[in-house]
Amino acid sequence: MTSRGPALAVVGATGAVGAVLLQTLTHHADVWGEIRLLASPRSAGRKLAVRGEECEVLALSEENLTGVDLALFLVPDAVAAQWAPIAAAKGAVVVDTSAAFRADPDVPLVVPEINPHAVRIRPRGIVASPGCSTLALIVAVGALHAEFGLTEIVVTVQQAASAAGGAGAQALRRQLALVAGSELGTHPGDVRRAVGDHAGPFPGPLALNVLPWSGVPAADGWSSEELGIRDEARRILDLPGLRVAATCVRVPVVTGHSASVHARFERPVTVARAHEILATSPGVVLYDDPAAGDFPTPADVVGTDPTWVGRVRGSMDDERALEFFVCGDNLRKGAALNAVQIAERIAGESPRP
Repeated sequence: MTSRGPALAVVGATGAVGAVLLQTLTHHADVWGEIRLLASPRSAGRKLAVRGEECEVLALSEENLTGVDLALFLVPDAVAAQWAPIAAAKGAVVVDTSAAFRADPDVPLVVPEINPHAVRIRPRGIVASPGCSTLALIVAVGALHAEFGLTEIVVTVQQAASAAGGAGAQALRRQLALVAGSELGTHPGDVRRAVGDHAGPFPGPLALNVLPWSGVPAADGWSSEELGIRDEARRILDLPGLRVAATCVRVPVVTGHSASVHARFERPVTVARAHEILATSPGVVLYDDPAAGDFPTPADVVGTDPTWVGRVRGSMDDERALEFFVCGDNLRKGAALNAVQIAERIAGESPRP
């Protein structure tokens, strides 16, 4: 701990989420002392701006983790699994955005608007941040749960290309260039043939198309992304028996996840009361006047921090259910912002005697 504040390491600073996280640090209150940027050896030596100063990127190593009070990990699962315990052993509190520790019972899974208390109990010295698909909907769902008691979620998440990293966004832009100005999309397979070998990290063409798959295969036809939403929602809301059915669909949007949500509760729910709750909940913006064309879309909310909610409707066949649509920037609240919020809460803890 320096006289100014805790020393912070950003591990994976050169990636897409890293760029957004550095912007977030710049725009938030300055609670940090030294900010150290770490990445793979091939990125070492690059210069990045943070809080108005140019910082040189250092290689991820035990030496460069020495003296760090808090480390934000924005790296793939395998890298986090290897290096997060090393950082914790050297005395840093780790906030990890990968899936490496989300199911670990000794690692709290935290969304500060919902379960901020969980951040204090971290026996491994690691705190996990949920996946971007869970974060697209959980702040709004959690606010409604606190009032009505959630029993079931059925959700379809429309995932942006950037959730697959920089390669995903680049692949979509390349595909859009290939199909622009054409009459493609009118015959079976014509888009697939035009895209050819430019599918990138996706199992098929994304331009002029949607792909009902994300993640890796899991049991009974589910994907890892879909089961992740189920498991993470249960942990964050402390509802181990919550019924969750999720479908993930990759859509031709660069950045910004959306979700169509059916939520069922223990008690009857009204749209008017749901509006009151959502309009006053931290991290949520209610934008719901379809007659005036007011509802959230990824193109309108990209680059913003909140979860945007619209199309709130009472279920026609169930007085205890609501239907609604949510949007959020998957690189901001879906990754960088949630990690920074967790880190700032840890930084604000009272010093131990």
